[in-house]
Amino acid sequence: MTTLIPQLNSDLGEFADRVRKSLVQVTAGHHGSGSGVVFNSDGLVVTNAHVVSGKGRRRSTGDRLQVTLPDGVVVTAELLAKDEDSDVAVLKVEGADGDLSELYPIEVGDSRSLRAGQWVMAIGHPWGVSGAAAAGIVIGAGPDLPEAPGEGRDWVAVDLALRPGYSGGPLVDHQGRLIGISTMMAGLEVGMAVPAHVIQEFVAKVLAGGAGEGDAALA
Repeated sequence: MTTLIPQLNSDLGEFADRVRKSLVQVTAGHHGSGSGVVFNSDGLVVTNAHVVSGKGRRRSTGDRLQVTLPDGVVVTAELLAKDEDSDVAVLKVEGADGDLSELYPIEVGDSRSLRAGQWVMAIGHPWGVSGAAAAGIVIGAGPDLPEAPGEGRDWVAVDLALRPGYSGGPLVDHQGRLIGISTMMAGLEVGMAVPAHVIQEFVAKVLAGGAGEGDAALA
């Protein structure tokens, strides 16, 4: 027992460090900022639609935003698409001199198999704290959660206070796999996340050219 807790602390710290390699900060001008996660090696970043919109501003595809990489390098990102209903946005970042070799895409897990009681960790930038981490458990997952906004939409509910700044950041399972992106608070100690399978479906649509200008999913 005397070595168990120190070892656990060390393991959790290393675990969070691995996830932080895929964490970015998304800045929407002077209208606010949030988190994002590197989704693939081509420079795609996923975040929340409300993060890229900022406070009171509507952005459209082709708009440019700033993305701060884990090493502190600030790059430009193009808004490829966003879905206000599911609160997902897809960005394409341009590395310094076109070099994207330092991007670390996160591994995606199976959010459809989530069960109440499973362990999760959220990583983000709340209150200006870079790479903050919070651990908790899944309360429930699916379309029929009592506190979930939007009838019939899939959500993941966790017992975490996902304050502003966590929005758009990764929610991961015990293996560091993405199972959602943190989105909002639905109660005093209840956080909501967009499930990974919803994100995957939207990204696939974007890559297939199915979410272009004028698409109903775009603002």
